[in-house]
Amino acid sequence: MELFWGESMSCVLIDACGWAALMDAGLNLDVSMSKVIGKPKYLLLSKVREELISLSKHRKGLLLDLLDSKSELIEAPEGIRHTDRMLLDLSTKNGWPVLTVDRRLKERLINNGGSYIEVTSRNVLRLIHN
Repeated sequence: MELFWGESMSCVLIDACGWAALMDAGLNLDVSMSKVIGKPKYLLLSKVREELISLSKHRKGLLLDLLDSKSELIEAPEGIRHTDRMLLDLSTKNGWPVLTVDRRLKERLINNGGSYIEVTSRNVLRLIHN
């Protein structure tokens, strides 16, 4: 799954905590994302989807049907088991930002040349890249 740089920023990887934060903020996915990155293709790792399904058993309002309709399910990079490492690998190799609010993942992304989109305290999205 290799893209040329010109295409790379048109994809966004979804992290479970990033999706939950987006839903908690009550943001419209397409409108909010268009302000920071245009109209991207949303990519969802199978493992992230499993985490969200598990989370939805204890939380309401995650709108998983919306996520399923808007995103493309992708397989994990070979040989990687941990979700954050999968996201880090895909982000740094392809130039795709990760929608996340996970502090450790954000640090690792920046330290390794990746990027991320976060939900700020003012309930807006912000793209951070190295």
